[in-house]
Amino acid sequence: MDQKQHGRDIRTVDDVLRLLDGLFAREADRWTAGGAAWWDGFYADRSKPVPFFVAKPDESLVGYLDRGLIPGGGRALDLGCGPGRNALQLAARGFEVDGVDLSPTAVAWAEERARDAGVRVRFHCGDAFALVGTELSGPYDLVHDSGCFHHLPPHRRISYLALLDQVLAPGGHFALTCFAAGGMGSEAPDVELYGSSGLQGGLAYTAEELRWIFGELEVVELRRMRDEPAESPCFGEDFLWTALFRRAPKA
Repeated sequence: MDQKQHGRDIRTVDDVLRLLDGLFAREADRWTAGGAAWWDGFYADRSKPVPFFVAKPDESLVGYLDRGLIPGGGRALDLGCGPGRNALQLAARGFEVDGVDLSPTAVAWAEERARDAGVRVRFHCGDAFALVGTELSGPYDLVHDSGCFHHLPPHRRISYLALLDQVLAPGGHFALTCFAAGGMGSEAPDVELYGSSGLQGGLAYTAEELRWIFGELEVVELRRMRDEPAESPCFGEDFLWTALFRRAPKA
């Protein structure tokens, strides 16, 4: 039977998600499977003054590890790993790391950094939603995301939460860095975003919204990221939230 009948396109949840993706056609290339070209252009010039181009891990991630909030070792998944600055930190701390990004240019840069640092990370190029269960096989003791979540349109939070549910091990941790309300990013209500067909560069969240969205997880820590000086060995910008959540262990 034909996939589409008389213009009726929706039969599954995935059909609904793809239809809603189309409402963000102007920005879809930043986060759908076709986003490689947009992000390749973004990462092409390494000399651009982009804060997270620095070869420094998030101050929050370093702090979680130093304080023992995240146990050392285990398996880690770095979502939207970019040039690999956090994936390399995790590998250096003894984790078995998978890093995934849409951009071949970013992944090549990350692989170059890993070789220079003498650490091993398995980098994967593609859409994490499509790669889970194939190249990215959990469970992971840590899922880390610095800057990926806030580029997703509202309906793709469903896909994101499903990904976490599938790959995060019982008792595992989820570390998130994203735009904070009152700083960068759009604070428009979800319904208005569908009317304007744009994410305005990314979505900003309040602490209460993050607690609600990730309500199935225990909040270990949720705070503004510290603004780190240029000479610091860590990356930090105070327009970002940094959050650490924990999945309940099996009963």
